[in-house]
Amino acid sequence: MPRSEFHRELSVAASPETSWTTLTDVPRLVGWVGIVEDAVELDPLAHYTAVLMDRLGPFKLRADLDIVVSDVVAGESLRVRAEGEDRQVGSRLQIEATMALAPQEGGTKVAFDGSYEVTGKVASMGSGTINKKAEKIMGDFFKAAQAELGAA
Repeated sequence: MPRSEFHRELSVAASPETSWTTLTDVPRLVGWVGIVEDAVELDPLAHYTAVLMDRLGPFKLRADLDIVVSDVVAGESLRVRAEGEDRQVGSRLQIEATMALAPQEGGTKVAFDGSYEVTGKVASMGSGTINKKAEKIMGDFFKAAQAELGAA
């Protein structure tokens, strides 16, 4: 499956400082993404592990994720790369994303840019099915972020 790209922006009422603190609180973020469990902080704002568990069509996925955070500019931006493999199903996934915060009147603008790629047997479900699932997951995440940080 070719890489799929995404771009989302949120305008939130929270200050940049509060937004940064909230959006880098990994246990809180895990609660926003229903398919991710067992997040473990190995090195704050640098290295984590987690387990992705989901069902996509006939496939029941369980992938151990290795998550690396880099290019951190405290309070402003960071880059995340997560990759994992479900050996039982024979599929890999890779996610790369950046988050950037900027002050704006009445709060903060938060921008997320990135891409994801699913390969192996799960990719046989087709990009439409995978993209639909990814959109739902991202939608849930951004809805939770908006609720937590307040609408601007």
